[in-house]
Amino acid sequence: MKINNPMPTAEPEKAILVGLITPSQDEARSAEYLAELAFLADTAGAEAVATFTQKVDYPNPRTFVGKGKLEEIKKYIEDRGDISVVIFDDDLSTKQVLNIERELGVKILDRTSLILDIFANRAQTATAKTQVELAQYQYLLPRLTRMWTHLERQRGGIGMRGPGETQIETDRRIILGKISQLKEELRAIDRQKAVQRKNRGKLTRVALVGYTNVGKSTLMNLLSKSEVFAENKLFATLDTTVRKVVIDNLPFLLTDTVGFIRKLPTHLVDSFKSTLDEVREADILVHVVDISHPNFEEQIEVVDKTLREVCDGADKPMLLVFNKVDAFTCKPKDDDDLTPKERCNTTLEELEKTWMAKMNDNCVFISARKGTNIDELKQKLYTMAREIHLARFPYNDLLYQDYSDELTTE
Repeated sequence: MKINNPMPTAEPEKAILVGLITPSQDEARSAEYLAELAFLADTAGAEAVATFTQKVDYPNPRTFVGKGKLEEIKKYIEDRGDISVVIFDDDLSTKQVLNIERELGVKILDRTSLILDIFANRAQTATAKTQVELAQYQYLLPRLTRMWTHLERQRGGIGMRGPGETQIETDRRIILGKISQLKEELRAIDRQKAVQRKNRGKLTRVALVGYTNVGKSTLMNLLSKSEVFAENKLFATLDTTVRKVVIDNLPFLLTDTVGFIRKLPTHLVDSFKSTLDEVREADILVHVVDISHPNFEEQIEVVDKTLREVCDGADKPMLLVFNKVDAFTCKPKDDDDLTPKERCNTTLEELEKTWMAKMNDNCVFISARKGTNIDELKQKLYTMAREIHLARFPYNDLLYQDYSDELTTE
């Protein structure tokens, strides 16, 4: 059963985005989530042409949105004529997908299925492909119910079991077997990667972590002088990449990892365990933040929460790197300028005096794309890595050795 979707090559599909405004998700937050959903759609190859929201206390168990809102979406689809997909910002049950699809007559996706589609397109190595396939099957398994309603039995009782339920059970066994096989493959990959990490010796390990599309790969390229794929799209990096970096006379290993995102299902994170093992075994975490994003504080919380839950990251030394300061105009205000202080008139020196600089004992403001303030970043990395290195090698006799054989690139 192949469930990977091919990368789109034709014109982008026209998509409608749908979200809810609830007591736990106000209008501003809903708008932010939908903006991120539009970015996800663009990454997947779809163009978001319209957004619909509805204020409710909780999602409709049958159609997610109310009947009136669904009719409004249907009318828009009929009037426009080129809409091929409707994407919902939250997970849908199989029952909801079937009901909505029956009403609207177009393809229905939820946030998780969209992310999985992106992952399937982005995965390059065997490891990433296996991780994505496992996540896809785990997503599909609980949604088998009602997928065979056209074959369900007509009446109950012994001997009256119809082909519908038989097909569901058959598919469930096939998928459970495939999940078991993929988990075993990933366990073998984990063992192989554990050997690779062991072969790197005792070099200090530094892992780049952060929300997706904050510039981790760009920073990786800058520090390691390599050519890791970087793009202004979500989840540009799925595969773990390790490079040796030398600052002054101190070598260490730098790892680029998959980015985090809001509303990411736990089973999807679990599928990337071998990737997150790089974070678990790192000596230093470099948390890269997109300071130009209007809600970067929430992104910081998402990453910190994920690190606490799956990576035990709270106990590791961390360097907080605010990236993309080039998004600021960085023009100082005139003395007689009474306009409020905003991003467009905040200098780097002023940023270093704000509350953001006090969020972490080790904090630096940079632009990886422009190379701004990289020397300060390198100095902070050097200080942190040297402290760990000297704790392992008190006599400092390994600083000048050749570590070219220590590196394993994934």
